[in-house]
Amino acid sequence: MHISSLDTPALLVDLDKTEANLDRAASYAKRHGLCLRPHTKTHKSPLIAGMQLDRGATGLTVAKVGEAEVMALEGVPDLLLAYPVWGDAKWSRLVEVAKRLPVTVALDNAEAATGLSRHAQRAGITLGILVEADLGMRRCGLPPGDGLVRLAQAVSGMGGLRLNGLMFYPGHINLAAEAGEQQLDTLRSELRAVLESFRANGLPTEVVSGGSTPTLFQSHTIEGMTEIRPGTYAFNDRTQVASRACTWQDCAVTVLVTVVSTPRPDTAVIDGGSKTFTSDPLRPGGDGGFGRVVEMPSARFHKMSEEHGQLDLREHAGPPPRIGQRLRIIPNHVCVTVNMHETAYGLRGDAIERSWPVAGRGKLQ
Repeated sequence: MHISSLDTPALLVDLDKTEANLDRAASYAKRHGLCLRPHTKTHKSPLIAGMQLDRGATGLTVAKVGEAEVMALEGVPDLLLAYPVWGDAKWSRLVEVAKRLPVTVALDNAEAATGLSRHAQRAGITLGILVEADLGMRRCGLPPGDGLVRLAQAVSGMGGLRLNGLMFYPGHINLAAEAGEQQLDTLRSELRAVLESFRANGLPTEVVSGGSTPTLFQSHTIEGMTEIRPGTYAFNDRTQVASRACTWQDCAVTVLVTVVSTPRPDTAVIDGGSKTFTSDPLRPGGDGGFGRVVEMPSARFHKMSEEHGQLDLREHAGPPPRIGQRLRIIPNHVCVTVNMHETAYGLRGDAIERSWPVAGRGKLQ
């Protein structure tokens, strides 16, 4: 089937580029002795997860219990739920997943650990635990120091739980920014201090889980880290290009849209708006746009309503787009964009090789 047979908007996945992205990360991790545990938040697909596992990923990372349920398929070695899980309903569902395959949970408070311990003991299973350290992201996680050590010690004494080590997320580091290298140096120093405090108190550091797509290929320079959890690298997006984590040629996902109106010489309207693309701004150095038009890079995708996207053509020097013309747009943030679509279409060139449901779509609980 040819791409021309698709209705729009449609989520397109270039399989050649995706495979190259997966191969590059897998080769890097193997070369540097790092476990690769990709985050499935980007692709939301057991199919792509299987491609990652086939290339040597040691397991998968998810954010929500619903994603864990989708990804807990035969052949998946284990899962890390890298998100604070709270409440009896979620703990009960997570334990059911853990009856099928090993599950590790990241947490930063004793209250969540107590709830997980109660449910794990009731089910007769053991959950792995990583305590989360905040090494600069300023989101979840405890700062280096006594509080982090006390939490790890408390977890070590709880039934049904096994402390495996610690987790952090360097999502604040953008190596294209002026402060990027200094932020990375600070993270290295803080991680060394945390590891020293764990070892001094007899706490395990078997697993030290970190990593992100922007810092992916600097991971080997972070001493003590044992595994990395990049997610966006599978597809990449406009933000990763701006962060110098990839090039335009590495962006595997585009959204196919149709020009449905040209009401003014300087404006074209496409059939994809905020229900098709993420409204996330470009980071870093946002220009107010929502994506890159592959066929018309100088056109600015500058405005969206729910079903309408507006292209500013004032700097576009080529022929104006026609009604009915199809365009491909690289989104600012691919993870959120994928989550808005029910189906992905895998391409080789302009031929549709396969399609698959975005099975993890909308799994917010």
